[in-house]
Amino acid sequence: MKLTLGFSPCPNDTFIFDALIHHKIDTEGLNFEVFYEDVETLNQKAFRGELDVTKLSYHAFAYVVDKYVLLDSGSALGFGVGPLLISDLEISISDLKNNQIRGRKSEIRNPVIGIPGKYTTANFLLGLAFPDATNKEILVFSDIENAVLEGRVDIGLIIHENRFTYQDKGLKKIIDLGDYWEKQTGCAIPLGGIVANRHLPAGVLHKLNRVLRRSVEFAFANPKSGLEFIRSHAQEMSEEVMYKHIDLYVNQYSVDLGTEGRKAIQLLFDTALEKGIIPEIKEELFLSPPTFN
Repeated sequence: MKLTLGFSPCPNDTFIFDALIHHKIDTEGLNFEVFYEDVETLNQKAFRGELDVTKLSYHAFAYVVDKYVLLDSGSALGFGVGPLLISDLEISISDLKNNQIRGRKSEIRNPVIGIPGKYTTANFLLGLAFPDATNKEILVFSDIENAVLEGRVDIGLIIHENRFTYQDKGLKKIIDLGDYWEKQTGCAIPLGGIVANRHLPAGVLHKLNRVLRRSVEFAFANPKSGLEFIRSHAQEMSEEVMYKHIDLYVNQYSVDLGTEGRKAIQLLFDTALEKGIIPEIKEELFLSPPTFN
């Protein structure tokens, strides 16, 4: 059976999916047509229900729970992995709370914030921490640092490997929004997950659950097996940065969400619903255990 599969070209995703798409593990008869896209493009494809299986932001998942169900493996959750607000200006947390900064010409004004997508979890966290910071410009995540340096935006909301490169460009961290979430909740921050289309038969959904876990476990057991594949999509990153990226986002929650991972995701959704950020969810988020007659 051939399924469409979308994930990002970032090292954490290529690390996770290498064994799956290259049949280094038993895929139980599943084959995949792969689409490599940035996270916001994948979110938009999910809104249209275009893919059988896809990576997407947890924020976006809230809007497509009627179409997709969350698989147990492949997620990016963790501590110390959140998106960062960065700038080349001297901006404090109190400036952000007041939504007033001193610009490049010393004028006082509302800051323009470059974000990696409206439905990214990063933007959701920004809204939680600084609800008045609404002057935003949507950019491809890899363009945000340069947009700050060129003065097109005052602040950048960065994700993925940019966590490792912004300081080299003379940019400064204002706040780690993942750290903000952790202090507020004591939970890991859910960033992105792997979902499967609900139109697929239950047997296929559970097969996907099994083979995805197998792929993550293979990657952990053979971390250099997919090196060339990971490097081919890694935007000229050094091997050191690639594996720093992987170490940051791929962990025990990527193997299996478990009780703590599910708790963190449910809390994220409950908090967003309470604040009116997402619509009411009527479907079960998580794939139910298989039933046997």
